[in-house]
Amino acid sequence: MDFVTIMHVITRAIEAVGVAVIVIGIAIAGIAYLKAPGTLDAYSNLRAGMGRAILLGLELMVAGDIINTVAVEPSLDSVLVLAVIVVIRTFLSLSLEVEISGRWPWQGVPSPQSLHRANERADKKDDAD
Repeated sequence: MDFVTIMHVITRAIEAVGVAVIVIGIAIAGIAYLKAPGTLDAYSNLRAGMGRAILLGLELMVAGDIINTVAVEPSLDSVLVLAVIVVIRTFLSLSLEVEISGRWPWQGVPSPQSLHRANERADKKDDAD
């Protein structure tokens, strides 16, 4: 086997793992939902689990596309196609991250102080009503 054939096989294997991660992750999230459909957080946990599986699968597929473009088909057309794929998948990843966490990725994790202050404001508003 020559180098291009080996890289092509590796690329396809990485992409297959990405698809498998998505399918298995969605199945696991679905099974977890079916075990506890009556709980308050069941639907949120289902969406978060599915979103995480899709995010990880997309990351693996992007890695496969990068390897394919750099090692197998290094042409201007393939680089442009890769750029479009990366932009689309980045947008999808960003959208899923916002759906899962409820905030922009660059906002970071809210500190306990900010949560406390938000709770205090909510309590004061409830007291005022």
